[in-house]
Amino acid sequence: MFVMGNFIASFATLLDYALTIYTYIIIARALVSWVNPDPYNPIVQFLHKVTEPALYPFRRMMGSYGFGIDLSPLIVILIIYFLQSFLVKTLYQFARQFS
Repeated sequence: MFVMGNFIASFATLLDYALTIYTYIIIARALVSWVNPDPYNPIVQFLHKVTEPALYPFRRMMGSYGFGIDLSPLIVILIIYFLQSFLVKTLYQFARQFS
């Protein structure tokens, strides 16, 4: 059963890295949005395509409140931190049970 434990631990590590990288991509998009970026720039297009599916639902929900500031990146980053502190740690503890 140690193989299953190692598999779950490896999956948890990869998930943790992926969530961290996605957090940095969201931060990069937020920083790029402060300047007037060229929408045809490949980097800007990549940031938009990768982050828009996660940001759009929160932007749509908060659009009716009219804050004037896009808080959707902050909400998504908080959700990512929650997933890292809850889901990833739960997977590590689950993997220890198989070891």
